[in-house]
Amino acid sequence: MELDDFFALIHPAIAVVIVFPLIGIVTHRAWQVRQRRLQLANGEKSKIPPIVGSEHVEIGNWLSIGVVGAAILGMAYPIFSRFLKNDTFAKDPLRAFWVTAMFMITTATFTFLFKVKIKTWRNIFAAATAIGLLLIGAQPEVFRRDNEWFFSHYYYGVAAAILMIFSVAITQEIYRDKQNRWRYIHIILNCLALLLFVGQGMTGARDLLSIPYSWQKEHLRQCDSKTRTCPPKAITSFVGDR
Repeated sequence: MELDDFFALIHPAIAVVIVFPLIGIVTHRAWQVRQRRLQLANGEKSKIPPIVGSEHVEIGNWLSIGVVGAAILGMAYPIFSRFLKNDTFAKDPLRAFWVTAMFMITTATFTFLFKVKIKTWRNIFAAATAIGLLLIGAQPEVFRRDNEWFFSHYYYGVAAAILMIFSVAITQEIYRDKQNRWRYIHIILNCLALLLFVGQGMTGARDLLSIPYSWQKEHLRQCDSKTRTCPPKAITSFVGDR
């Protein structure tokens, strides 16, 4: 495995090792918070400890960091690897600088989102982070499957990341709202995010099957994906290089 192949595996490795375990923990804590609230509302004595609520928020924040971070890294690899391969920093320095700045600004605004307490600034930083992800994802180096957006790893991932950003932004509003409107919005949107994570697992596994090792790419480019055939010469060279 070449160094280029190693960097390509960082994004899926973070998803498997960090993000998906956190999804399970956050979902479990959310269910416990819901059960405890219902038990107390019915006048019952709950065996679920009160700390489960703060744990849900804390781990949920870590999940949001993991999802947004994985999305940024997942787009950084194809963009900068092709920038280096095509010498974009020398041939088109303005665009290279702009894209690099977008990565830095998006990371900074997402960091500030966790620091500020004022609602207006939280909304500003949340919107800036979401817009930054969309602008980065719009770069031609990012593989999006625009013709199959309904089953695209990119679109599922960006949508899930934006939902995570929104969840962080409304955390304080959930506790301030006595009518629980923000709480219900949070539940509905995160149920949608959970479905997107399931889709991420499926589309991510599919896309990993489509990504060859760096030494295989030259030969596999000669194959026709529509007819699902490869020239005999490509197959011979492919086998010979193993």
